[in-house]
Amino acid sequence: MSDISQTHVRAIRLVMLTVLAAGLGACSSFDRGTKSMANALAIYKPEVVQGNFVSKEQVAALQPGMTRLQVRDILGTPLLTSVFHGDRWDYVFTIKRQGVEEQSYRLAAFFNGDVLDRFEGDEMPSEAEFVQRISRERKIKVPALEATEEQLAKFQPAAGDAQPAAASAPAATVQPGGSYPPLEPDR
Repeated sequence: MSDISQTHVRAIRLVMLTVLAAGLGACSSFDRGTKSMANALAIYKPEVVQGNFVSKEQVAALQPGMTRLQVRDILGTPLLTSVFHGDRWDYVFTIKRQGVEEQSYRLAAFFNGDVLDRFEGDEMPSEAEFVQRISRERKIKVPALEATEEQLAKFQPAAGDAQPAAASAPAATVQPGGSYPPLEPDR
């Protein structure tokens, strides 16, 4: 009996050494995408985003004298409205991400009746600056959201045209079992 036990013990030791060697060898390949083994084993922390992000461009569009509806169109629905402060809207934005510095911004809009009287708050980042701040990789390029004069000129109606180009195109109908009409009219 003791011979069989010794054989089993040797086999178990051999298997354990093989598993240990394979595990240690896998550690170097496991660590490729992380900074260190500690980061790979870190506890997951969920991303927490709360509120409305308000950009520098949105704040620049605000003008005293705007109605509440115009302010809501520009900034969105306020995060905080109070029964006790009916003439004040608060826009608060916070973001907590693992590996990125926590960010918090605040903007308050004050109304006189239905008209914007004034607004105050933190210095807001532009949309491009905000994207750079929240990215883990600093190589993100935000596309320009404005068209150049040359791009806009392509869509201007010709002189003497009273209707926009889309209105002068024939109405498209689809027959049952048929195919869709072409996207652009024949020229």
